[in-house]
Amino acid sequence: MIHGMNHFTITAENRDATLGFYCGLLGLEEGQRPDVGFAGAWLYAPGNSIAVLHIYWDRPMPAGRTGVIDHMAFTCSNLKAVKARFDAANIKYDLRQQVGSRTWQLFSIDPNGAKVELDFDATETL
Repeated sequence: MIHGMNHFTITAENRDATLGFYCGLLGLEEGQRPDVGFAGAWLYAPGNSIAVLHIYWDRPMPAGRTGVIDHMAFTCSNLKAVKARFDAANIKYDLRQQVGSRTWQLFSIDPNGAKVELDFDATETL
């Protein structure tokens, strides 16, 4: 029945900080969003026609920031450049290689308290 993941939706407090993190730092692009009757944004991976992240601007923030979903993960490339961007922006992260597959995993927290995982191929180098 399920063929794949379509998108995640987050609630955000600060539009500029949130777009700065996902678009400025991570390289997603704000794109077409239908008029669904409330404020928000749809973010796309470059060159893709399906939004991977939907954002609400008009909802109150939940008391437990992550709720039942622990984190969202994105497949990425160019670990060295991404790490440099995080370092230059002075954004905290945890970088490790997964046991077994050796996939590089960079974990960070977005401006709204959501945990974000960026996965890089094991062959990438620092």
